Amino acid sequence: MRVKLKQTEMNYRECSQAPELRSSEEVYHNFCTAASQSVTYKELKKLLHSKSNLLIDVREPWEVLEYGKIPGFFNIPLGEIGQALQMDSEDFKEKYNQDMPSKSDSLVFSCLGGVRSKKALNTALSLGYESARHYPGGWQEWESYEYPEKKK
Repeated sequence: MRVKLKQTEMNYRECSQAPELRSSEEVYHNFCTAASQSVTYKELKKLLHSKSNLLIDVREPWEVLEYGKIPGFFNIPLGEIGQALQMDSEDFKEKYNQDMPSKSDSLVFSCLGGVRSKKALNTALSLGYESARHYPGGWQEWESYEYPEKKK
């Protein structure tokens, strides 16, 4: 058992250090949780039509108001994620006007450019949310695809 664990740890490290291998090497895909923790723009577009994902924007409320948000996402600032994901379901519903996710629910985090969403992802994973992912492109990438006329 320990030998198998070491092999998995080694493959995870190799994959995280060589992201270009993730998509081309099937062997790495089986061992790399990092490969399945990110959502591309195209994948996110498909997820927006599914009711089985809880989409969370972790920017500050003023950022969401000032810059806009990806349709279907609701806001929980990064500083509240840890506490929010451990709330009583009634308190969560009252504060965020959403049903509390279960540990098996699919969560997708987004922010401006991927840094805060990755932190939120790590928090969720540490709390046992096994199907959590993040959109590393964030609002900046979304806006560039959806509103190309805003590009300078």
